[in-house]
Amino acid sequence: MTNITEKTVPNVSVGADTEQPSQKCTAPIITAENENFNSFDDFQHEMIRMLDPRYLKTVSMTELYDTVYQSKPPLIDGLLYPGTYIFAGAPKLGKSFLMAQLAYHISTGTPLWNYATRKGTVLYLALEDDYRRLQERLYRMFGAESADNLFFSVSASQLGKGLDEQLQGFITEHPDTKLIIIDTLQKVREVGGDNYSYANDYEIINRIKKFTDCHGICVLLVHHTRKQTADDKFDMISGTTGLLGAADGGFVLQKEKRTSNAATLDVSGRDQQDQKIYLNRNPETLLWDLDRVETELWKEPPEPLLETVAAFITADNAEWCGTPTELVSVLGVDMKANTLSMKMNINAGRLFNEYGICYENKRCHDGRKIRICLSQA
Repeated sequence: MTNITEKTVPNVSVGADTEQPSQKCTAPIITAENENFNSFDDFQHEMIRMLDPRYLKTVSMTELYDTVYQSKPPLIDGLLYPGTYIFAGAPKLGKSFLMAQLAYHISTGTPLWNYATRKGTVLYLALEDDYRRLQERLYRMFGAESADNLFFSVSASQLGKGLDEQLQGFITEHPDTKLIIIDTLQKVREVGGDNYSYANDYEIINRIKKFTDCHGICVLLVHHTRKQTADDKFDMISGTTGLLGAADGGFVLQKEKRTSNAATLDVSGRDQQDQKIYLNRNPETLLWDLDRVETELWKEPPEPLLETVAAFITADNAEWCGTPTELVSVLGVDMKANTLSMKMNINAGRLFNEYGICYENKRCHDGRKIRICLSQA
C-alpha cells in the first residue's frame, strides 16, 4: 500500500471540486475593489452586462493561471474525496456494514486499512434499518468505542419534498460535516412516470451534486446492482448511465460467491484513478478487512518550488507576507516573479494537502500581495 502523501491520477472534474469548501452558497459578487476596474463607470457597465441573458461568463487562460483554486483535501487519501458518489452492490451483500465502517473511521479520524483519514462529522441516513438493528450492528463491529460526531437517522424526506432542507439544517448545525451517507438512494428519490429515464437519473444526481459542491462535502449514495453481469462492473449499476454520468465517481462491491467472505471493491472517479480492492469480511466482527490492492496509486513528481516553500515556512517562521518579487528574493529561486506567482497559484492545493501550508495571492491597491502560512488545522 502506498504512502499517505501519494496523490492519485490528476483527473479534471467538471464540478466545483477545486474550490475551497464553504458553509454558505451564494452567487458570486463582483465589487470594484476585487476586480480590475479603472472607474466606477466601468464597474457599473460590467454589472449591467452580466445581467444580460445573452451574457456568457468566460475566463481566459491567463486569468485561469492568475487565480488560486484551493483544493479540497480527501476524506480518505486515495479513496474518497468531496463530491457525489454511487456505492452499488447486490442486496444483502454487506454494503451497509462497509458504510458504517467508513462512517466510523471518518468520524474518529482513524486510518481505514492503510489509507489515512481526516476527521469530521458524519451523517448516516440508514433508511432500511431501525435503531435497534443499528445498535446491535455497531456494537458487534466496534465494541464499546463510540463517536459523538457520528449521527444516524432511520427516516428522512424525499428529494424535492424536504430532504434538501433537512440536510441543509444538519450542516448548519454541524458545520464540520464531511460525509453524508444516504442508504439507499431509492428511499429518497422522487417517484415519477419517467423514474428510470436517463434525464431523470442525471437530474437526481446533479441535484445532489450541486448541494455537495456547494458545501465541499462528500455524499455517498448506496444503490443496487443489476443481476446481469457486465465486462465493465459499473455497467451493473441499476438504472441508466445517467446516475454514474452525473456523479463524481462510483464504487461497486461484488462477491464471486454469496457464501464467501471475499469480495472486490471496484473504484472509479474524477479525483482518483481506477482501483480494484480485494476485501475479506471478518466473520466475528463483520468488518471488512483489506487483503490487497491491485492498482498502485500514481505518485505525483516532486515540485522543487513547493519543497523550497516548505523549508522556508516552519514552526519558527509560520507566516510570511509580501510581493512576488520579495518572495523570489527570500526563497532564493532563479525565476521571474510572475512565473513564481503562476506556479504557486496552480499548486496551491498541493501545497496545502502535502505540506499543510496555506497560500493567498491577492491584488491590493499597492500591487499584488502573497501570503503563506502554516495551517491551523
